[in-house]
Amino acid sequence: MKIKGFLEDISGIKRITKARLEQIKNAPDGPIPEDPIRKIAEAWHPGELSLEVSEVRAAGEGAKLFRFRKPDGTKLPLFLPGQYLVLTAEPDGKPVSRPYSICSSPAEAYREDGFVEICIKKPRKDGFFADWVLRNLKAGDRVFAVIGCGQFTYEPLRDAPRMLGLAGGAGITPFVSMAREIAAGKAEFSLTILYGANSPEELILYPELEALAREAPEKLRVIPVIAETASLDSGSGSDTGPSSEKGGPEAPTGSEAAGDTGDFFFEKGFISAELIRKYLQDSDGNFPDTSLFICGPQAMYRYLGEELAKLSIPKRRIRFEVFGQAKNIAQFDGYPAHAIGKTFRMTVHRGIREDCIPARADESIAVSLERAGIRLETGCRSGECGFCRTKVLEGSFFVCPENDGRRAADRDFNYVHACAAYPLSDLAIRIPIA
Repeated sequence: MKIKGFLEDISGIKRITKARLEQIKNAPDGPIPEDPIRKIAEAWHPGELSLEVSEVRAAGEGAKLFRFRKPDGTKLPLFLPGQYLVLTAEPDGKPVSRPYSICSSPAEAYREDGFVEICIKKPRKDGFFADWVLRNLKAGDRVFAVIGCGQFTYEPLRDAPRMLGLAGGAGITPFVSMAREIAAGKAEFSLTILYGANSPEELILYPELEALAREAPEKLRVIPVIAETASLDSGSGSDTGPSSEKGGPEAPTGSEAAGDTGDFFFEKGFISAELIRKYLQDSDGNFPDTSLFICGPQAMYRYLGEELAKLSIPKRRIRFEVFGQAKNIAQFDGYPAHAIGKTFRMTVHRGIREDCIPARADESIAVSLERAGIRLETGCRSGECGFCRTKVLEGSFFVCPENDGRRAADRDFNYVHACAAYPLSDLAIRIPIA
């Protein structure tokens, strides 16, 4: 686009209007057989798809990789490296949906025998849906999925072409998609990944990342950061930052040291400010413009929030992936103690139908609906996307402060995102008819 000057650019709209009216005048009388804009929109957002599991294989300690294809052999929809899909299945005969980062690349999806892959790791605590998928989903099974959700992607107008990824545990999966796209020669950015885990055994998908880095050494690096290094003749620690669940040791001020056991090079300790600064530098000791992409558990986000504050990195250069529902809502400031342990009555309005279901104070509205077998479309499960936007007609509720992605108008008119709102009294809500 060429900028000629304020007045000339503004007056240019007259030329556009004239050209548009001329095209309308010369258009055929009959209907246009194909709308090109609709065609593009449907290619990106075809809605929920039926997919078949074509392969299941181990991906590391407690993790499995699931490959999906369309049963009719047609191509999968478009998506970007770093996006997620929303997987829906029916444990106990009730529809349940959860988001999972896509770890395959767009290049692998667009080919004739295209596929999409996700990696699911067994949760440390009861994961219900994840546990069910790991136990039951096998090749030949059918599921439903919405592909291509989320904003955790490289955008050249916003992001620096040099990226530093900070991953913890299963948070490595969106970076695997980016790495595959780099190795395929399709990406416009370079990527260094600091991959945090308790132990080398917990580095899911690491052998594949190593192989991809060898294919594209100029644009891709992967550095494990191991917290518990007792088996490697070092100290112990917790997962990529101090864990509130484990009551782990204090985080060191920086990476304790680099380790090397044979062919396995790693950093010891946590992903600290000192370690981040080390890998922000280039080979000449300079600090080129870099975007930080961060994906991992909630405890890691809280820890890194403090560490990143020690560095002079513009906020526009820091991207956090959404991390799912809060694990313990009662720990957040403002949550009333009187609600802990209580179960309320929730009236659900769908069109002319009303259902009364139990709603636990420590579970989101979305989870209560799932337990009752009532379908509500959900996406990120983090309060960001708005798929589960719900009108609260009566009653009080608590919205997780770290997951409140509502618009100001929605706050004013008593709308919530059901995945991030928790009942504090009996409730009445209205949801769309699924």
